[in-house]
Amino acid sequence: MFGINRNKQPPIRTLIGEGTVIEGEVRFSDGLRIDGEVLGDVIATGAGRSLLVIGEKASITGRVHAAHVIVNGTVRGPLECEQLLELQPKARIEGDVRYLTLEMHQGAQVHGELRPLDAPVEQEMPALKLASNNG
Repeated sequence: MFGINRNKQPPIRTLIGEGTVIEGEVRFSDGLRIDGEVLGDVIATGAGRSLLVIGEKASITGRVHAAHVIVNGTVRGPLECEQLLELQPKARIEGDVRYLTLEMHQGAQVHGELRPLDAPVEQEMPALKLASNNG
């Protein structure tokens, strides 16, 4: 769907398990699943495909960046997804979100701005001109 081949997802090679708390930046390649808590940025490295799965009980406080991101937990910080962003029913995001393709299930919440990657980050709004009855 949407030009993304789900059969070609990278393997999940790393797991941050439930009950684990990591303080500091996490860098990964291929696939990472988080079921614990990360207090720091979670960044996919290297060129190519990357998959980040944020489980239902997971929490990230920091910046998130990967090619394909599946969220069913909590992210507090900006999230950037180069390909497909899947927001599952229990997803909670507090921060701005940038994505190429978005799939959002009923129940998912985003408290921030949703913006496609191809949209400019900041747009100047034209000045508001009010009509006057005074001719």
